[in-house]
Amino acid sequence: MDRHCELLKEIQDSPTDINAIITRRRKDFTDEFFQYLNLVSETCDSLEDRDEVSRLAARCLSAVGTYDKTLEAVENLDSAQAKFDDLLNSPSVDVACEKIKSLAKGKELDSSLVLLINSAWASAKDSTTMKNEVKDIMYRLYKATKSSLKSMAPKEIKLLKHLLNITDPEERFSALATAFSPGNEHEAKDPHALYTTPKELHKWIKIMLDAYTLHKEETDIKEAKKMTQPVVIQRLFILKETIEEEYLDQTMAPRTEDKTELEEL
Repeated sequence: MDRHCELLKEIQDSPTDINAIITRRRKDFTDEFFQYLNLVSETCDSLEDRDEVSRLAARCLSAVGTYDKTLEAVENLDSAQAKFDDLLNSPSVDVACEKIKSLAKGKELDSSLVLLINSAWASAKDSTTMKNEVKDIMYRLYKATKSSLKSMAPKEIKLLKHLLNITDPEERFSALATAFSPGNEHEAKDPHALYTTPKELHKWIKIMLDAYTLHKEETDIKEAKKMTQPVVIQRLFILKETIEEEYLDQTMAPRTEDKTELEEL
C-alpha cells in the first residue's frame, strides 16, 4: 500500500511526466495499483477530487498501454532485424533460403520479418546503383519467403476469409469467439470448424495488413491481394483491434469491474 501511495504522489507531483515515470517504474503499474486508485477515488470527499483521481487513473492506463505496445513493437522489430541479419550473413543464398523454410516450419516467419524481406526486395528492385548480384540475392530471399508463406498455417487464412465474409458485426464477433474456443483438451466441437489462438490469428492479420500496406494492389501475397477491397480492409482492422482489446490485452489491463468503476466515476 505504501508503494502505491508513493507512486500516486509522484504522479500527482509531476502529472506531465507520466510517460517518464512509466518508463522508469513500469513494474509498479500493476492491477493492484489501479485498484488502489479506485479505492482512493471512492474515499474522496468531493466529486471534484474523485473526478481528478479518475482522470489520472485513465491517463495512467492509457499511457501504460501505449508504452507496452511501443515496447512490443520495438522488440519485434529488433528480433526481425536479427533474423534478417542472420539470413544476410549466411554462407550462401541456398543456406539463407533453407533458413527461411526452417523459420516458416517453426512458425517464426513473423510479419515484421516478412515486411523487412519484402521491403529489401522492393528497394533493390527499384535501385539504379545496386549491383545485379545483390538484387538477385534479395529476389531469391523474397521468393523463398513467398513460397514459405504458402506452407504456413493455412487454416488461419481460411478462418479469416470466413470471418470477413460475415456482414453482421455481432455475428462476426460471435464467430471469432467460437474460433478461440475449441473445447476441452483442444478437441474441436465441430469437426468441420476452424480453431486457432488469438495470438496466431492476430499474427496472420498483421501479415495481411503489412502486405497490403507495402504493395497495395500489387502485393504478391495472393490472399492479401484478394482482400484489398476497402470494406474487407476495414473489417481486418476491426478484427485486429478486437483481438488486441478483448484477448491480447487482458493480462495488462485492470479487471473489467475496475475499469467499469473508473468509467462510471
